[in-house]
Amino acid sequence: MRYMCLIYYDEKKLDNMPKTERDALYDEAYAYYDDLVRSGHGIAGDPLQPVETARSVRVQKGKASITDGPYVETKEQLGGFILIDARDLDEAIQLASKIPPARLGGVEVRPIHELIPE
Repeated sequence: MRYMCLIYYDEKKLDNMPKTERDALYDEAYAYYDDLVRSGHGIAGDPLQPVETARSVRVQKGKASITDGPYVETKEQLGGFILIDARDLDEAIQLASKIPPARLGGVEVRPIHELIPE
């Protein structure tokens, strides 16, 4: 079953890290993702650009409304995602718990709602 791991953290914490510490975290995160791919669990994943680059789109009565940034104010922002394949939710949680940027915030693990059978 596929699960989306949504990685949340406070971008300010990441921005305020010394460059060497931030680079080490990125290296660790990329290495873990490579391990997920090699083990057959990793399907897709990428970090996201800073929250300032986001736009929120809402459609009301057929008309789109666009606002800058995320819609809600939070201390933590969506910083990236990893789509994984796991036996069950327990295994997905176990895999998500090892995502390095989770140390700066958290990871939301959600099953993919399969609309089209595989």
